[in-house]
Amino acid sequence: MPDSERTSNELTESDEEYRLLDTSGHPGTSVDHLPLPTPAMGSGSAEKSEGRRGDKLFKYGALASILVFVCITWFIVFTNDPTSLGWFSVHPVLQSLGIGCFTYGILTLQPTAHPKTKASGLRRHQRTMLAVGVPCIALGTLAIEIQKFNRGHKHFATWHGVYLLIFSSFSSLTILSQVFGLVSVVWLMGQVILGGGSVWFGGAAFGGGMKAKMIWKYHRLSGYILFPLLLITAHLGGAWSTWVTSHSYLVVRFVAYTVAPIAALVAIYARVRTSKMKFF
Repeated sequence: MPDSERTSNELTESDEEYRLLDTSGHPGTSVDHLPLPTPAMGSGSAEKSEGRRGDKLFKYGALASILVFVCITWFIVFTNDPTSLGWFSVHPVLQSLGIGCFTYGILTLQPTAHPKTKASGLRRHQRTMLAVGVPCIALGTLAIEIQKFNRGHKHFATWHGVYLLIFSSFSSLTILSQVFGLVSVVWLMGQVILGGGSVWFGGAAFGGGMKAKMIWKYHRLSGYILFPLLLITAHLGGAWSTWVTSHSYLVVRFVAYTVAPIAALVAIYARVRTSKMKFF
């Protein structure tokens, strides 16, 4: 099959021409270092679908699962006198919304192969992540810290203490959730720096060009590792924390904090293009 008839999904990295686009789609002022195949004139490949069989099903599955997670979380909070909870009520509401935004932010870049869809996907990704997702996680974390400070509660135990208690105490799962949450928030800040630095101003922070594109690939890989960590944190906090277990039914917690996160993770991973993350 001649090269002019090959679709963008069939192109390997050695076949692709890497172009620089800004968020408006104008060449030359890059904020996007993703591989952008340039189809031959008359090939019609730009009009062909970017998705594989099952991609839409997994997309809707991920969105539906994370929507169940968010809605049940909000329902539990808002039906249990949230005004009496102080700053605590803000924490699950914002954290769940932040995770929902992260899910959409990942999905909107899966898959994108054409210049226009890459540029628009990147815009949606950054707006969702930076304008809503990250602020929600930051404010939700701040809210629970204020709550603990006001009530004189301990923030989290040592790693050693967690190891000793993990299989012998119900409350140790809450402690583990706090540790996972702390790691996730710190990791998230690094994730923002990697992602923004690799695309803003042509990736100048990391040397631009292919150097910045390589950082973007690590940013993407890091995101796929961070996402399940966030879901595990949500599972521990939702399925095992004292307050939630006291104000919800077991079946509701099982659906919201076990089934929904697993389904969302499976759907996200099913849409991953490993061919786009070649490091060697």
